[in-house]
Amino acid sequence: MDITTKTPPLPPQPTVAEQKRTVRGATRPGDRVFLGLARGSGIFLLVIMAAIAVFLTWRAAVAISKNEGNFLTTFEWNTGGTEPVFGIAVLAYGTVVSSVIAMVIAVPIAVAIALFLTHYAPRRLSGPIAYVIDLLAAVPSIVYGLWGALILVPHMNGLFGWLNDYFRWTGIFSWEEGPARSMLTVGILLAIMILPIITNVSREVFRQVPRMNEEAALALGATRWEVIRMSVLPFGRSGVISASMLGLGRALGETMAVATVLSPDFLIHGSLLNAGGGTFAQNIASKFGEADEFGRDALIASGLVLFVITLLVNGAARMIIARRKEYSGANA
Repeated sequence: MDITTKTPPLPPQPTVAEQKRTVRGATRPGDRVFLGLARGSGIFLLVIMAAIAVFLTWRAAVAISKNEGNFLTTFEWNTGGTEPVFGIAVLAYGTVVSSVIAMVIAVPIAVAIALFLTHYAPRRLSGPIAYVIDLLAAVPSIVYGLWGALILVPHMNGLFGWLNDYFRWTGIFSWEEGPARSMLTVGILLAIMILPIITNVSREVFRQVPRMNEEAALALGATRWEVIRMSVLPFGRSGVISASMLGLGRALGETMAVATVLSPDFLIHGSLLNAGGGTFAQNIASKFGEADEFGRDALIASGLVLFVITLLVNGAARMIIARRKEYSGANA
């Protein structure tokens, strides 16, 4: 007598196309409401971005049409004269240079801190350090600016003198014994400000490295550094780059801290140690209060350039994320 029990067949599973149609159709009332809210939020955000772009473009076009100089190459900002002349050459140079200095300093330190917290530090030590880093990310910009003006600037003379003694021959590290309100000081301050952002994102990326990858490398006799070099860093490369671009976005648009520390002028200095220079955000913050209607339009025109640069940076970050999604933890 055959008493073998037969397993009942499983019900047919919906295909991927059917699942997508179900989600798009949202047959349940709650699903339809949630879908409408989510879709409306996305459309509303696009509308806001488009409105900002249209406003900036319109006001910038009015100012540029009356500009007697070249908007891209003029080394002057005089919007109150009978023949207004203004340009963004110095502002673009200062914004890019200070942001590059900040990235060169902050990214290696942030990656090293993230690796230490995730693979070297004991749990009782990594928790408090991570908490302090999170607090640094919440400090207002003006506090960083006041600290930079009162503490950082007076203590930069020793570093500037050392760079001038040993690297004056490069030209970019020559110093004329002036105040340390220069692009290098601004870059160091920006590096301190973006360090928590890059560290936090990189730390979360390194935590999502598949444990099996690390254990396999250890089983093959790899040292801890070899595990990091062969398993952790390749896996988190895209995440680190994206975190760096997020930090770069803040460095490009930082206002009050730069305005508090920098001694502005409209000259491009070959040395990073000599006082002077300017950035888009600093120039807008310092001149907006005293500008007339045309002067505000000119400042909005410079803000449009900064807006475009920020969009390009964020777009590049999204492209990097789209290229490699494995660091998100979906495959862990």
